[in-house]
Amino acid sequence: MTSHSQGHSEEDAQSADQGSHIDSSEDPTSDTDSAFSRSEGSFLTTSITSSVLDYNGRRYHQFHDGKYIFPNDEKEQDRLDMLHHIYLLLQGGSIVTAPISNPNRVMDMGTGTGLWALDFSDQFPGADVLGVDLSPIQPTWVAPNCRFLVDDLEADWIYPSSQRFDYIHQRSLAGSIGDWKRLYCQALAHLSSGGWLEIQEFDVWFYSQGSGGLAEDSAIMRWQKLIDEASVGMGKRLNCAAELKAPLEAAGFTDVTSQIVKAPIGGWPKDRKLRDIGLYLQLQMNQALEAVTLGYFTRVLKWSEAETHVLIALVRNEFNDKSKQLYTYCRFISGRKPG
Repeated sequence: MTSHSQGHSEEDAQSADQGSHIDSSEDPTSDTDSAFSRSEGSFLTTSITSSVLDYNGRRYHQFHDGKYIFPNDEKEQDRLDMLHHIYLLLQGGSIVTAPISNPNRVMDMGTGTGLWALDFSDQFPGADVLGVDLSPIQPTWVAPNCRFLVDDLEADWIYPSSQRFDYIHQRSLAGSIGDWKRLYCQALAHLSSGGWLEIQEFDVWFYSQGSGGLAEDSAIMRWQKLIDEASVGMGKRLNCAAELKAPLEAAGFTDVTSQIVKAPIGGWPKDRKLRDIGLYLQLQMNQALEAVTLGYFTRVLKWSEAETHVLIALVRNEFNDKSKQLYTYCRFISGRKPG
């Protein structure tokens, strides 16, 4: 097991005074939300067809095959759309936390299905919004001030210096980048003076507020340690959100701030807003388990598909156990280009 562990995430979050206790409902074992967690939902987006690879029954992009270990099929697109909704809930409906005002040019790094870029172009009609991703899974019908580009963010950026961005947005790129400082150096070079870069990422490590916490021999603990080992072995750590402030500062950004939000998983919180967030996150995790696990376990750790699915089932059962009162952290980090 790599020396990278869960410790920094929990300690860092609590040192920021964001590890406060969430009040649970009176009956944590109730399964009244089970129908919600079992439902698949319908978060559809019209997308153009990409060249694909089929592996383990899931579809993957072919452009720079191997750089992105997660699928890009319709199931994954639905999950990404749901994740967009979860981020909005965590931010009280806002799509931006950085102190920007009337930006002219905006980039969305790792735009996925493009929902954030589309929302931003709608809320800021005077901005020219560019969404960049390895997979062409974005809508074909978009606002005139929004466009999408298939490109590799880890390659050299070739955008003209005369067209610098005022705001660059990053969300859910964890596990996709090998050299964060290089990425942020390129972003800094392509920002206007005084422009902002914002990071929105979840920790990929889970904790329990229930009695006894999360046992070392639990399926979730075993799973997340193996995921961490595999992603570190690939050179693109998945549980990296707590580490991103440092390369942002090292790249030359100033006024760097970090907001850490405790996010419940499941319908156990007493507070209605937190319960809604928890239910969506529980459903999202049920859908993410296969998408996140298969590539790491079968390609990197060399597990069979059958034994991987056995562990996935055990982990899913624990994610749906309301009595565990599971949670994680979401981080919102912003930095400004000097000038």
